[in-house]
Amino acid sequence: MKKELITIILGSDSDLAVLEGGVNLLEKAGVPYDIIIASAHRALPFLQKTIREKEKNGTRVFIAAAGMAAALPGVVAAETTAPVIGIPIDSSALKGADALYSIVQMPGGVPVATVAIGKAGALNAAILAVEILAISDKKLKMFLKAHRKEMYEGIMKKSAKLKAKGFKKYLAEQKN
Repeated sequence: MKKELITIILGSDSDLAVLEGGVNLLEKAGVPYDIIIASAHRALPFLQKTIREKEKNGTRVFIAAAGMAAALPGVVAAETTAPVIGIPIDSSALKGADALYSIVQMPGGVPVATVAIGKAGALNAAILAVEILAISDKKLKMFLKAHRKEMYEGIMKKSAKLKAKGFKKYLAEQKN
């Protein structure tokens, strides 16, 4: 197995599209990662074995994405002492609220850092994982500072464009 600092575990392949922004950020940061599909309910022995192997081979942070009952992040946290970040997925009639409550309500002693539902959460999970790694990696700390600067500059450009074009014209351009 190759050494990945971050292992992303999905409960289902239907959750892959949600991860796109987060995976893009990890690639931009140059952080080695792996993505696996392993249901906590339907593939528990595989999940347990994989977590142990990944931890032995260098995984420092786990990200677990799950919808509905969302047991996956909690099961991952029960199997490792590495940080676990849970991403609630909108895959039910409850629009991800069920997954959010399942992940955020872990019992005392088995924490799972929980981010927003869906794509924004996946991006934030990747950023949080990089922040954890950046505690001991100056290169990643510099990446995060540059990323924040890019976001700031993007907002400044949008603000200037809104001021120059006015509300109606700016909004009309957004709709096209």
